[in-house]
Amino acid sequence: MRPHSLEEVVGQETLVGDGGVLRQLVARGELPSLVFWGPPGSGKTTLARVLAAACESEFVTFSAVLSGVKEARAVMDAAKRLRASTGRRTVLFVDEVHRFNKAQQDAFLPFVETGDIVLFGATTENPSFELNAALLSRVKVYVLEPLTDAQVRTLLDRALADSERGLADWGLEVGPGTMEEIVRLAGGDARVAYNLLEVAAEAVGRGGALSADVVRRVAQRRLAKYDKEGEEHYNLISALHKSIRNSDVDASLYWLGRMLEGGADARFIARRLLRVASEDIGMADPRALEQAAAAAHAVEHVGMPECALALAQAAAYLALAPKSNALYVAYGRVQRAVQDRPAYPVPLHIRNAPTRLMRDLGYSEGYVYAHDTGEKVADMECMPPELAGETFYQPSGEGWEKRIRERIAELLARRKRAGKS
Repeated sequence: MRPHSLEEVVGQETLVGDGGVLRQLVARGELPSLVFWGPPGSGKTTLARVLAAACESEFVTFSAVLSGVKEARAVMDAAKRLRASTGRRTVLFVDEVHRFNKAQQDAFLPFVETGDIVLFGATTENPSFELNAALLSRVKVYVLEPLTDAQVRTLLDRALADSERGLADWGLEVGPGTMEEIVRLAGGDARVAYNLLEVAAEAVGRGGALSADVVRRVAQRRLAKYDKEGEEHYNLISALHKSIRNSDVDASLYWLGRMLEGGADARFIARRLLRVASEDIGMADPRALEQAAAAAHAVEHVGMPECALALAQAAAYLALAPKSNALYVAYGRVQRAVQDRPAYPVPLHIRNAPTRLMRDLGYSEGYVYAHDTGEKVADMECMPPELAGETFYQPSGEGWEKRIRERIAELLARRKRAGKS
């Protein structure tokens, strides 16, 4: 059912619709090196084949996983000879182009520059991170969107009605909700939709009755879309973190579920929740860190799937807790002070003096034991003289930090009184 022309392509209207950039390229007979970046089943390989055919170019596929530089040079030498003898250009299509190693990427550069080959790449990963700058600067990147449910349904209806390439001559009886179930399970992936339809048809045979139950049975359990190493991994953890920060408990639980049900490492999520507890809540609710730590303990001692609820409990607690980044900001100020300023020596009066020599040198001289004062706070500077009076931590008025702010004000007052006594 792969489209043979741009007119048959469903979806990607901004690229192939009226006035679309790819349609304009075909109309002008231009064929630049390019990379299609998009989710599985969105039409990357299809568009590559259609463009090559429309421009009457040789189409050659290359495996970045199975082939090395030697094979790459052989392909490119053949493309150079073909262009010299016939004038035809060769489109070299590399699926999952992000798997190219640096040597492979470098080997293609001279042939791309001379025009002996037109490099078409397809990737589900962000090219900015996966392709080296030299290759990326020589290709155009086009982003493909997931197919909508309506577009997937169009493809399925077309397959059922096509007698040459589809299933029209199978005489299938399609029950209510069947196509909707396939669309739901496909999740915008045309390849998954076609595979589900084909497997379901084979399960009931020619003249059989397709139903939503049959589809569910042959589909078994569809894992949520999740790539534990790719960009989507970072997209999802970013969505979880930012939903918690924004106090959206439902979104927090949803993104957590997307990761856990997709096979994410529960320990990775637990570590991020620990970070959230300090970065976005901090002293506004000190128990947030306890909740995150308890969930991390459950992950280590219970494991999946039982620890999923512990992580959900921690995520919900963090989302609902009062928010403050005052501690995060304070530590950032400390880091800058440590990195940008000299390593000031510890003032003598707050150094320990376990030996006579150290006492003779002034260690611990002038130290005031706070418990021996009436205010339980000594009027004593604990910062290096160069940082005296520096304020790193400035609590907000959220949650416990409102009380902490009052406590800091009280301690300052006590310190002043201690200095007068």
